[in-house]
Amino acid sequence: MPIFYDTHAHLDYPDYAGDFADVIARAQAAGISKMISIGTSLDSSERAIRLAEKFPAIYAAVGWHPSDAMKAPSDLRPALREMCQHPKVVAIGEIGLDYHRLPSQKPDSWSSRFSVSDDKLKLELQQDDARYKQKQADIFQQQLEVAAETGMNCVIHQRDAFDDTLAQFKPFAGKVRGVFHCFGENADRMRRVLDIGSLVSFTGIVTFKNGQNVRDTVAATPLDKFMLETDCPYLAPVPYRGKRCEPAYVKEISETVAQVKDCSLEELSAATCKTAREFFPKLSQARHLAGL
Repeated sequence: MPIFYDTHAHLDYPDYAGDFADVIARAQAAGISKMISIGTSLDSSERAIRLAEKFPAIYAAVGWHPSDAMKAPSDLRPALREMCQHPKVVAIGEIGLDYHRLPSQKPDSWSSRFSVSDDKLKLELQQDDARYKQKQADIFQQQLEVAAETGMNCVIHQRDAFDDTLAQFKPFAGKVRGVFHCFGENADRMRRVLDIGSLVSFTGIVTFKNGQNVRDTVAATPLDKFMLETDCPYLAPVPYRGKRCEPAYVKEISETVAQVKDCSLEELSAATCKTAREFFPKLSQARHLAGL
């Protein structure tokens, strides 16, 4: 059976609380030999580390997700520096920028201000959006700084913010590599990521009926420049679409990607696992730490 990795999973989420051991067993039975649990806050990152200590196949990435930027402490760097010393912490992530749901687009942002004039409301909402984007940029910058200091690579999240994300990342490109996860952009944008020495990663979207744009990008991406992931519990591939996703479903993702790339599963396994080990060196170096 070809071996694959799930390079982006949210295994600390409560979605798995009832059957976690079974989830891991199903992944390993499907040939998914390594899984990276991704932190979205300091607490989430600590939970990912504890899972990595308990399960040999699990590794952790630590970071603060941009969508929760307003809840972030003023300085993330000391906590992240300490976490990065752990032998099973393989990256900083997921970090980046997300403009998909700005404060001005949330009904509670404007419904509570019905008494103000239209012009004043518009100005206040613009200011809310500007503060939100600035906070995201601030915590992204902090985390990139820690990555450069510690020699860690980064798992990059961007949604409706590709140009700003790439622009903020570029000054670090000589010291830090990023994997732009859940990549759903076109081939031109993929090449812009590769041009700065970074990578992309593909999810179950590649199996969706409406995922032809992602399949086109997969077809254009060199075999040694991408990784596979589930982003579980989200984005379960066909035939599980609409259900809870889990690491075992990398198998279905890999089958579609192999078809798109016109390669064997064995070739895809060798390429994507090699790329992951080179991007996350601790995947090869870390030892099992159960009991610590």
